[in-house]
Amino acid sequence: MMRSGNPLLGEKRLQGIAESAVGSEPMTFNGALNKTAMLFLILLLGAAWTWADFSASAAPGFSGKMLVGLIGGFALALVTIFKMEWARYTAPVYAFLQGMFLGGLSAYFEAMYPGVVIPAIALTFGIMVGMLVTYRSGLIPVTQKFRTGVIAATGGIAVFYLISMGLGFFGIQIPFLFEGGLFGIGFSVFVIIIATLNLLLDFDMIDRMSGTGMPRHMEWYGAFALMVTLVWLYIEILRLLAKTRE
Repeated sequence: MMRSGNPLLGEKRLQGIAESAVGSEPMTFNGALNKTAMLFLILLLGAAWTWADFSASAAPGFSGKMLVGLIGGFALALVTIFKMEWARYTAPVYAFLQGMFLGGLSAYFEAMYPGVVIPAIALTFGIMVGMLVTYRSGLIPVTQKFRTGVIAATGGIAVFYLISMGLGFFGIQIPFLFEGGLFGIGFSVFVIIIATLNLLLDFDMIDRMSGTGMPRHMEWYGAFALMVTLVWLYIEILRLLAKTRE
């Protein structure tokens, strides 16, 4: 009942929470969605703050704000994973820090490939809404086999990225997949599809959490987990649009 493709909503992390929340106000599915919208707005504020530092006439480099956002966001994510009851406080800060990082990253891509950021934002938002409607309508049933397949694919992508990062430290680059050719674009499309399917698993997980009497603060945790998937999806869409420009 507690299995999800998103590691932030893993079964082990959720065991015992419902029992400990007996008598408290339960979370709701719509409450988690509302908090996701709040986190998205906070992320946009952080992104706008970093974006304003860059000039559209030159490709920006890796700034101090981006570094703070990257490291700080990663640290806050770890804190939230192990202290889920703190999500109401850590999730907004995480969203702002991730916004700082994404604002600089987006400015870089916009300078290199003008006009890619707005479509990337629109596609990310559109996919999220589309997956929400798909989940609510039951067009794609989230069965156990479906979960297993998406989890396996997500894990495979994570391992591949870790290997490619490790090889990068030794100056070894994997050809084709990270370039603008047919294989590179196809790989990005595949990763975006898996990230999109992870949204279905997240919606399903939040729905299950809501039905098992999870406490109200878990709405923030569910929103935080959705934001992690959305950030991943946005970065992959941004990379795909850049590849198509190449």
